[in-house]
Amino acid sequence: MVTQSLRAKGIELLVAYNRTPTLELRNKIVKLNLGLVRKVAHQVSQQCPEPYDDLEQTGYLGLIRAIERFDPHQGTAFSSFALPYIRGEMLHYLRDKSSVLRIPRRWQELYSKGRKVRKTLTDELGRPVCETEVAEALGVSWQEWRDCLLATENRRLLSLDAKVNSYKEDALTLADTITDTKEQDRQSLQEHRLQIHGALSQLEERTQTAVDLVYLREYSRKDAAQSIGISPMTVTRHLNKGMNQLESLLGPQVA
Repeated sequence: MVTQSLRAKGIELLVAYNRTPTLELRNKIVKLNLGLVRKVAHQVSQQCPEPYDDLEQTGYLGLIRAIERFDPHQGTAFSSFALPYIRGEMLHYLRDKSSVLRIPRRWQELYSKGRKVRKTLTDELGRPVCETEVAEALGVSWQEWRDCLLATENRRLLSLDAKVNSYKEDALTLADTITDTKEQDRQSLQEHRLQIHGALSQLEERTQTAVDLVYLREYSRKDAAQSIGISPMTVTRHLNKGMNQLESLLGPQVA
């Protein structure tokens, strides 16, 4: 009974926030979902040496993102919607902290120039050149050129199975922290769909129906006109009107 009561309260708050977003409502929703963040933070903390508290705080950022993007009218459970955002925020945090992935821009440019210089010197001298000669030609110290080579080679040879600053067998690997672009695209598409359906509900009934039939269900204008009981020309007017209103509600990119 308590669980059902909390779930009902959560849905009520999400509906209210979707209608009128306020900081007070958002904070109440966050408090109701502390367990989601703590659960994921506990799981991730078992796989890496990062402090649990840091992961928990990062997870709240993901929870807030989920709250701001969630549409309670779509019938999706909020917990299922929020978990990828929470975990994703923590993985981004771990990836950004992993120093093995970052090389100073100067060294990236220096390495590229060094390869060209090595080839030029080899061609001119007719023999393989040593790295001290390359460093001299580049106008940098041998120490800096050596550090540049080591950093670049370490990144190039790094396996995706390498652990992220961890000593445990079940630790997160670099592959785990790389963003799944397909999943990102899917989430982005889902967010756009939720926004579009929310905006459609604000249109006049016939305009909404015309847009839904032609643009979402891919009816021809003639078939849409027959379905609605109006002329194709009237369908076109409703489509133009609807797209203008959607662009105003959603912005040109989503519309």
